[in-house]
Amino acid sequence: MKLWDKGTEINKLIETFTIGRDTEMDYFLAQYDVLGSLAHIQMLKSIGLLSKEELNSLTKELRLIYIEIKGGSFTIEAGSEDVHSQIELMLTRKLGDTGKKIHSGRSRNDQVLLDLKLFAREEIRAIVEQVNDLFNILLTQSEKNKDILMPGYTHLQVAMPSSFGLWFGAYAESLADDLLLLQAAYRITDQNPLGSGAGYGSSFPLDRQMTTDLLGFESMNYNVIYAQMGRGKIEKIIAFALASIASTLSKLAYDVCLFMSQNFNFIALPEELTTGSSIMPHKKNPDVFELLRSHCNRIQSLPNQILVMTNNLPSGYFRDLQLIKEAFVPSFHDLKNCLSITSFAISHLKVNEKIMEDIRYENIYSVEEVNTLVLQGVPFREAYRKIGESINSATFHPNKKINHTHQGSIGNLCHPQVKQRMEQIITSFNFKQAKGAIENLLNGKI
Repeated sequence: MKLWDKGTEINKLIETFTIGRDTEMDYFLAQYDVLGSLAHIQMLKSIGLLSKEELNSLTKELRLIYIEIKGGSFTIEAGSEDVHSQIELMLTRKLGDTGKKIHSGRSRNDQVLLDLKLFAREEIRAIVEQVNDLFNILLTQSEKNKDILMPGYTHLQVAMPSSFGLWFGAYAESLADDLLLLQAAYRITDQNPLGSGAGYGSSFPLDRQMTTDLLGFESMNYNVIYAQMGRGKIEKIIAFALASIASTLSKLAYDVCLFMSQNFNFIALPEELTTGSSIMPHKKNPDVFELLRSHCNRIQSLPNQILVMTNNLPSGYFRDLQLIKEAFVPSFHDLKNCLSITSFAISHLKVNEKIMEDIRYENIYSVEEVNTLVLQGVPFREAYRKIGESINSATFHPNKKINHTHQGSIGNLCHPQVKQRMEQIITSFNFKQAKGAIENLLNGKI
């Protein structure tokens, strides 16, 4: 069954090529197609295109299909082109001509765009949850190890004293900024495109505000052409936000791989979290972080993939947009998997408490000594020269006591402030509005 079928049989080679992996991707969208249809038919009833009896029977069957999808028994049959065709076919088998009325006032274009937005909205919520879990693990590690010093580096050269509290905490705060970007992507996504049709609206008196409210959207894409222009743009915006999270994880993974090497020996993983070598019996490799780094780097390529697929398209719908799903839809699973393994591995990370006893880090306290002289009234440039001379003459013997007190420094990590900021960001996503609306669609009275 094809929604556009007018009786002419399409060439099988063309059909296979144009469908591509669309059916595979549609399984991710199936439940959201049902949700969109549940809202759409209530709106159709309100404008006189469905009777109350038709609405009741369609709603009942759609809710049963939703249960089938969630239970894993839903299939897109070989004769159905996509999930939209399959659901309409199932309704028509049960309800006859009533099932055929479900497509009134919409196009597959706004239907797919709606499905993608509902899918992305729920996936973003799941990612926010996992990012928050990792954030809390990093803050716990930061607080636990806040008094343990470690070298800080610039140009990969020993620079100034740092601490494990500072290091873990830096990645926690980075995740907060990542969620701020994801929040912007979520709010742009959280606009209802349904009713835009193929991008030029409809002669039916559609109540777009009604479907906006029923689906729990914050607002709608008002201009119907712009709503359709959102296809590709929405995925690209979200991809940039996902890539930002992946960038934080990738940088963290690189640090861990570097700091676990024997030349650094700053941190260690339990042996059961490492892998060995087929030839070198002493090896304990951080493969989990190496693979994590590569997975995240691949996610960081996603915005560019979408960009080059869409950057020369004018307004209106084009089949090119279908291929975006193949890169976009699986990326959520990939990032969630990366977040899950990072949380697990970081929670088991052990730090070396005696790093700074090594003589190689003696000169790391040079800035502390310069500052001490400045506090005694010595001009900064004179103090800098004096300490530099003592280092060059091998007479430098610093006081290794660190006393940093300003906000965000070794002695004042500002954990409460960072945690409060993260909580404010998460709360402002307003997931409750969407959740309540969807629950009502599935369980509420018509």
